[in-house]
Amino acid sequence: MEHDDMKQEKLERSAIDSQLAGLAGWSLDDGWTSISKTFKFASFVEAFGFMTKAALVAEKLNHHPEWFNVYSRVEVKLNTHDAGGLTELDFKLAKAMDKAAGQID
Repeated sequence: MEHDDMKQEKLERSAIDSQLAGLAGWSLDDGWTSISKTFKFASFVEAFGFMTKAALVAEKLNHHPEWFNVYSRVEVKLNTHDAGGLTELDFKLAKAMDKAAGQID
């Protein structure tokens, strides 16, 4: 079985908290089923550039964000529908998005 086809396990609250501790600006929803963050950029072109980079990573991970863009702002919500909550994939994508936004090296 290939890695991409492996079933992602829904994380327990303690695992979610420890993963979230390593991320800046991401918040957990009340039901512990998704994380979200608003990215702000200097212009629409910068926001779109970020979305392009993030889309390439999302495609590689085969894990796609729910997001909304208005001008220089991109609101992102991540969860794993199949698992009914948060999995390691969500946190991998969150870290990759922070990197794409130039917020981490």
